[in-house]
Amino acid sequence: MDTFQDGANTFFLLIGAAMVLAMHAGFAFLEVGTVREKNQVNALVKIIGDFAVATIAYFFIGYWIAYGMDFYATAADLSVGNGYELVKFFFLLTFAAAIPAIVSGGIAERAKFYPVLAATFLLVAFVYPVYEGMVWNGRFGLQGWLESTFGAGFHDFAGSMVVHGMGGWIALVAVVLLGARRGRYNKNGMAAHPPSSIPFLALGAWILTVGWFGFNVMSAQSVEAVSGLVALNSLMAMVGGVLAALIVGRNDPGFVHNGPLAGLVAICAGSDIVHPLGALAIGAVGGALFVVTFILTQNRWKIDDVLGVWPLHGLCGAWGAIAAGIFGLQALGGMGGVSLLSQVVGTAVGIAIALVGGFLVYWLLKRTVGIRLTQEEEFQGADLTIHRITATPEAGER
Repeated sequence: MDTFQDGANTFFLLIGAAMVLAMHAGFAFLEVGTVREKNQVNALVKIIGDFAVATIAYFFIGYWIAYGMDFYATAADLSVGNGYELVKFFFLLTFAAAIPAIVSGGIAERAKFYPVLAATFLLVAFVYPVYEGMVWNGRFGLQGWLESTFGAGFHDFAGSMVVHGMGGWIALVAVVLLGARRGRYNKNGMAAHPPSSIPFLALGAWILTVGWFGFNVMSAQSVEAVSGLVALNSLMAMVGGVLAALIVGRNDPGFVHNGPLAGLVAICAGSDIVHPLGALAIGAVGGALFVVTFILTQNRWKIDDVLGVWPLHGLCGAWGAIAAGIFGLQALGGMGGVSLLSQVVGTAVGIAIALVGGFLVYWLLKRTVGIRLTQEEEFQGADLTIHRITATPEAGER
């Protein structure tokens, strides 16, 4: 029975890892549909290239920082218990690789290729694992201090702040250091850069939405710990995000298809402890928050975050982590065992690590090798500049 249980848990987590791996196709097509046609190939190559580099960084450095485990053992030793620990690495790797995938959407259309890959390595090897280890493995003293001070640790079941918040706040730093796309803002205001393909954008959003149920539900990491509450809460938050984005965004398809993602980002932290009605409210606030802050970011603050990853992942992730401390309370139908103050402090710590770590990585690369394409390269497009090919042939060559 022990062998069967080990095998069942390994297979369960493997399915989750595959579902989250598939989400990276969602990241790719969401970016492909949002950027202009001359940058579509670059979006596709960046996502898969980032994933490969993230795997190396996490395998050799990041996983050891977060969990104290390395892979310097024989294959026989590593395969104990049906190789559950190996599949756990695969599962958590897909989370770690989401960090550069999130950043990619913010810095699209004007970033150099190889410096971006270098940033991916540094972020996944040294920045993200510090906060991951603090929250999910009790390392570096944060959880112990929160428990002794506020009566409960920082609760983030599936990564509202650990994954999405970190990625979004790192992206904000990268976007600011990189600067706006040329011609995006002028004395007359903001020039429109419309999405190249709403169908691709929608496809990316749907792939992410479906994969998210592996992201959240399989965060239980074992068959006996799986919870239908997580699945229902994810569904309700997704629906809340869609409806809020539909109303506040006035039927705009870009907002509508990012609405479920905003809701799902927000529910990750408390998906295992809040009531489904609380999940609906968390998702609705996330959807509205994304629309409002995306408009402010682009129009008023002139921060050229192409896919709106700071509002979507950074702000909605922070909201979700704090919301777990509100809607997770028994007085609001939640499971209890959380502290609002711990949620606020834990969120602030994550933001601080993301801002400082992101700044050090991108500032260092900016000062040494540069992180931005030249004006001519940007005008020509990243596809021809970097990859020497376009997404579609010229009309006469079809």
